[in-house]
Amino acid sequence: SALRGKRVLLCEDQALNREIAKTLLQKKGMIVDMAFNGLESVDKFSKSAPDFYAVILMDIKMPVMNGYVAAENIRKSNHPAAKTVPIIAMTADAFEEEKKKTLEAGMNYHLSKPINPKTLYNILSNHLTGKEA
Repeated sequence: SALRGKRVLLCEDQALNREIAKTLLQKKGMIVDMAFNGLESVDKFSKSAPDFYAVILMDIKMPVMNGYVAAENIRKSNHPAAKTVPIIAMTADAFEEEKKKTLEAGMNYHLSKPINPKTLYNILSNHLTGKEA
């Protein structure tokens, strides 16, 4: 699997959503680090080594700093992977306007909640192998 052994930064403030996503990711052999708000996600990414995280899963509605601002801060940072790390939005809002806002914030893809495991795995596989999702 393209996912096995890859490290993901899971940014999610809701405990149940976090546990579901973590379980799904670990089921495919991914290593999961967690951030509980947008500011923490930016901090963890900024302090990581180049290519430490293969992908970031970013909730949109989080305390302290929302996912839009967190993604923008990651993209604007001086981190070597700031422009290339895939950032996948996770949100219950499935409207086209929401999808457009996630792309404008620098995210690569919009994943609607509740998370469909097959869709999640396909999106991750496509981004980690360089294919378009």
